[in-house]
Amino acid sequence: MLAAAGLLALSGAALATNQSQQRQQGRDANQAAKQEARTGKIDCRAANQKSNSQCRQDKRDTKQEGRQEKRDIKY
Repeated sequence: MLAAAGLLALSGAALATNQSQQRQQGRDANQAAKQEARTGKIDCRAANQKSNSQCRQDKRDTKQEGRQEKRDIKY
């Protein structure tokens, strides 16, 4: 009985550690996407290839892709 309780506690700790790692990987992916979006918008405006609204839309798309990557990691 005591061994079963110990095993249950260990499996719960392992699950929590795994979830923590997934959350951290998700945060890292999200932060990387934000930075990529910032850099992309700056480059877009500097190159003057598109209108400001098109640069904004590109930034939104990049951030949305990062959010999706985060969801893929977590779930």
